[in-house]
Amino acid sequence: MTALLLRLDALLAQIPHELLALLARLSIGTIFLRSGLLKLEGWASGTTLALFREEYRLPLLPPELASWMATAAELSLPILLFLGLFTRPAALALLGMTLVIEIFVYPNAFDTHGVWAVALLYLAKFGPGSLALDRLLFRPSRPTAYGRA
Repeated sequence: MTALLLRLDALLAQIPHELLALLARLSIGTIFLRSGLLKLEGWASGTTLALFREEYRLPLLPPELASWMATAAELSLPILLFLGLFTRPAALALLGMTLVIEIFVYPNAFDTHGVWAVALLYLAKFGPGSLALDRLLFRPSRPTAYGRA
């Protein structure tokens, strides 16, 4: 049994960071982009603003400002993740948004938000991988975790 577990461990260790980072960028980006597109569709009918006024009810921010900010973030930050451009700041911004959603909007949805947080933390810590514009624009001056930027 130990030999089987060691072999499995060795196989899993061969999964490249580039694949994990690309999957994380595409999957979490898609979640937020779809949400942003729904909010954008709801502007004309007023459902987006109603959602922020009646359901989300964030403290400190007026619903008009919160709805505009969330829509703008959900439409722009995923594009940055898809391109692998400014990946770490985009991931951290979406992580902040995830925390706001978990704490103030849907506090009983940790099972979903926890998965989002893990993907975003992975990208913030390890970066976008080599299949990203960040690698072309910002060559690291020193190695980072796993020798990648």
